Formats: sequence, structure tokens, C-alpha cells
Amino acid sequence: MKIDAAQRLVARSVKAGHGALSEYDSKRLLAAYGVPVTRERLVHSAKDARAAADRLGYPVVLKGCAHDLLHKTEAGLVMVGLGSGKEVADGFRTLKARAGADFSGGFLVQEMVKGDRELMIGMTRDEQFGPSVVFGLGGIFTEVLEDVVFRLAPLKLSDAREMMTEIRAAKILGSVRGMARVDRALLAHAIVAVGRAAAENPDIAEIDINPLIVAGSRPIAVDGLVILKPAGSN
Repeated sequence: MKIDAAQRLVARSVKAGHGALSEYDSKRLLAAYGVPVTRERLVHSAKDARAAADRLGYPVVLKGCAHDLLHKTEAGLVMVGLGSGKEVADGFRTLKARAGADFSGGFLVQEMVKGDRELMIGMTRDEQFGPSVVFGLGGIFTEVLEDVVFRLAPLKLSDAREMMTEIRAAKILGSVRGMARVDRALLAHAIVAVGRAAAENPDIAEIDINPLIVAGSRPIAVDGLVILKPAGSN
């Protein structure tokens, strides 16, 4: 997806009264701006889910996906580590049954990204100061340790590099315990990309990329959520 198509997607979603983009559309928008995201396919049948997993390679993650499905795990609509076509097809049928007959979304078949370090990038929009980008530790540590730093958008690469040094756990980005040094250039571009997406799309109220898993040295967004402003709120 190109940036202009991503901007049209936001405009259409706001006009339709959606409060958020689906995970699939959120990550397509983020990828358009330069955030590295997981390889994934949106499917609507067990047959297509199995075919998508065969193309992506096993193991895979299977998730419910809809613009109004903000808490997939709590709803029981996430399965991880599916290692065969049969597991994917059976998992699809299970999740579809859990989602219920009125579920209008699809299902994401997503590559399973493994890494020992989880980061987060986010954005909140303040009525007075505008969009503010946040970076720090991700996963369960976001709320537990609250090791995050903020910058007003738009950002320069130098701002993003400074943010990496300002979290208390900055050493986790280096070569620790045999892990490769995080690709700081790629991470800086991702942080700047979130700020740019916010600055160029005033209808976006929040962005949440958590976790951003470091696979080897490469940070990859395995989950992403874009919250929208209500229509006519600008």
C-alpha cells in the first residue's frame, strides 16, 4: 500500500464511523510509512487459511481481525504456534465458532516472529500539543515498568536515536547475552514513521505497536492498532 492509499483508507474508515482500523489495515498503513511489519494474509475460509500458512511457512499465528475487535486475546480469538495445515484449518473453524455468527471480519494468518526482546512504539494526540510519539519497552513490561520516553511529532532521525538512549533499559538494544545488536537505523526509521503517519493523518487519534519484537537484529511489528477520531471531531 502506498501512502496516498493509506490516507484514503483512514478517510473512508472515519466516514464509515469506524472507531479503529483492523489489525490488518493498521499494519498496512504503518508499512506504507516505513514500519517493518509481519508477513500475513487476511482470509475468510479454512481452505484459504491453510493455503496462506503453506505460503508463509510454519509455525504461524491465527487471529480474528475486524475494525471493532480491539482485544483479540481477551476474546479468545488468537492461536499461536500452529505447525501444520491441519492445525491451521482446525484452528480457523474453532476461532470462527468462537467469534459467532454475527462476526463480520476475517482472520489473519501471520508468520510467527520469535525474539527475546519486546519493544513498543506508540502515538497519542493531545488537543493542545498535537501528536506525541512514545518509545520504550514493550509486551507486559510497558505497564509494569513504564520505561518509555516521548517526543512531539514530526520527528527527525536524530530525535529517534536520542529516544533510544533515554530509556532506562537502553542496554537491551545492544549486544547482550549473545543477542545481536538491534538495527538502530531501522528502529529509528520506524519511530520517525509513526510520527509522520500521525502528522499526515489528523484523523488518527492513537497508534499502538506492541509488541515490536526484535528478531535477530531486526525490529518487527507483530501487532498494531490505529485508533481513529470520531467523524466531525476535528
